[in-house]
Amino acid sequence: MMLSPVQQTALQSPNNTAVLLEGKLITYASWAAQISALSENLQQQGVTPGVIIAAVIPTSVSATTTSNHNLAQQTFAIMTLYWACVEIGAIFFPINGRFSDSQIEQLIKRFQIHFIWQPSEIVSREFRPGLIDLAHKVTANRQLDKSQRVCAAQKVNPHKPVNIILTSGSSGTPKAAVHALINHIASAQGSSRYIPLQHNDRWLLSLPLFHIGGLAIVNRCALAAAAIVIKSNQMTLAQQLKDEAITHVSMVPTQALQILQQAPQALSALKALLLGGGVIEAGLIEALAQKKVNTYTSYGMTEMSSQITTAKANLQHHLGRPLPNRQLKLVDDVIWVKGECLFQGYLNINAQQQYQLDLPIDDQGWFCTQDRGQFNEKGQLILLGRVDNMFICGGENIQPEEIESVLLKHPLVSKALVFGLADNIFGLLPAAIIEYKQAELPVNIEHQLTQLVIQQLASFKRPRHFYAWPNITMDGLKVNRKRVISEVINTKNSQ
Repeated sequence: MMLSPVQQTALQSPNNTAVLLEGKLITYASWAAQISALSENLQQQGVTPGVIIAAVIPTSVSATTTSNHNLAQQTFAIMTLYWACVEIGAIFFPINGRFSDSQIEQLIKRFQIHFIWQPSEIVSREFRPGLIDLAHKVTANRQLDKSQRVCAAQKVNPHKPVNIILTSGSSGTPKAAVHALINHIASAQGSSRYIPLQHNDRWLLSLPLFHIGGLAIVNRCALAAAAIVIKSNQMTLAQQLKDEAITHVSMVPTQALQILQQAPQALSALKALLLGGGVIEAGLIEALAQKKVNTYTSYGMTEMSSQITTAKANLQHHLGRPLPNRQLKLVDDVIWVKGECLFQGYLNINAQQQYQLDLPIDDQGWFCTQDRGQFNEKGQLILLGRVDNMFICGGENIQPEEIESVLLKHPLVSKALVFGLADNIFGLLPAAIIEYKQAELPVNIEHQLTQLVIQQLASFKRPRHFYAWPNITMDGLKVNRKRVISEVINTKNSQ
């Protein structure tokens, strides 16, 4: 048994800033008191250890037809809910706010969700009222004096489940990955060995809480007595980095490129910039290095509580070696992992309508990631792509990520995604979805891209069709391949 990281930090460093919310500083002592009060409120509303509390995470103002102010306040409220669940022993289940009501209804029924969180300042008609009828509504119905100090904090069992994170999965039906607090602690401790996080640092919460990367930021900061900065909808990313003295941030390459072009000084105070979301252009890596920005890339996954390997961004495209508390091996170029960060299993309901956790590991505790990789001569990991992304074209294996890495070398390409398009003769033919850096393009741009692939790869790997990147919003660092491909195919079929 142990105190939760927030309560422990509140005892040791009560006056440290825990959260920066729209310019307002919230100390660990104040936050811990609010968490304890919410924990008490929830228990009075019927929440007991082991029950699931779903929280629909707003991703934009339109998601709840509320204001920028309320959006930031809701993010803070949901972080507070997470730690209250930890104290109670309940299970926190953040759900993407872009899901439709029918999708959320299916999740509520599928996992027999007991309670659904509703921010107290949002009235039912604004906050998807149909969902409230499927599960008991819980709110924070009592405010606590923020100057009150923490007292009699409850100890928690770090080995009990504390959260569910949905994974995209390869089947289209999301899997519900369950973590215990001990997984998050091991993950944060290993991460800090390579990317130090100090008590006076500030990490921008740039990822949603239904993404393992977002939840990892919350856990890392609590353990390090560092501050979580709530992402603002009233400032640009560059403005917030500069005005609120951010030291750590995660972003996708296009965001970093935009800041370099428009406001490079915003990156000057960063201690760590984590780039994710796919292959990173050599030009971006070089530009960040010239600005002396400490830039990192990593390989991670939900099932391993975020990062597995981490490296300084490099032109060799390696992702480093496993961090502490993780192990990694290759079996026929497929990546297997294990360690203290490994999740508890996937949540399912058995024939007796009881919860069960299914942990698909071998007899030595290894988990198959379904990712393909190789080690370079220094033992550093190079990611080759997903096993389930590979397709066969006329009897030849095609790994889309290999072709994408070549397409991204073209100076006009900002995003590239390759998939197998049905063909009567070859079965599947490579097709490419491209986002360009500018509107006006050479008339022979597709020919240029084809030749680029032929020059560096086998000719059968060249894309036979090119499509424009769809106008969709990305919620996390990783591109949702299935969604992008589906949008393109639907558009193609409707024409």
